[in-house]
Amino acid sequence: MFSKSKINEPGSPAAPSTPDTARPSGGSPVPSQSDFKSSAPKAKPPASQLSTDLHITGNLKTTGDIMIEGTVDGDIRAHLLTVGEGATVNGECMADDVVVNGRIVGTVRGLKVRLTSTARVEGDIIHKTIAIESGAHFEGSVQRQDDPLNTGAPKSAPKAAAPVAPPVAPKA
Repeated sequence: MFSKSKINEPGSPAAPSTPDTARPSGGSPVPSQSDFKSSAPKAKPPASQLSTDLHITGNLKTTGDIMIEGTVDGDIRAHLLTVGEGATVNGECMADDVVVNGRIVGTVRGLKVRLTSTARVEGDIIHKTIAIESGAHFEGSVQRQDDPLNTGAPKSAPKAAAPVAPPVAPKA
């Protein structure tokens, strides 16, 4: 059923000698570059959690997710920011997704902003999409922007109108 060819026998003069099958003095094959490629994407790390007894004075910045249950006096930047029901944030909150269950005093910037029924926000909300549940308390202004996370861009100023030539009367 199976046959053994001379090509696969060790010491055979017909055995190929390529870098992928070359053996060091230890006898084990040399791994090729393709052996180190990841076959599956890396798992997303769990959200960082700040517990109810934690009070932070300073800014927080992460490319991952963060869940606030305590008090933060400072700005927060994250991918997904969840402000827990008993949490208080005094500062600007900026994230791709912002879910507010607790209290924020400051500006909220996000592609998607959601205020749940227990949310208390005192400040402006700059968003691409927003959802405000019945019962949420909100004092401030709401502004829609295509790129709310870009703080360096000046606010959209009215464009200057190009001068228009007076209409020309048709010749008779």
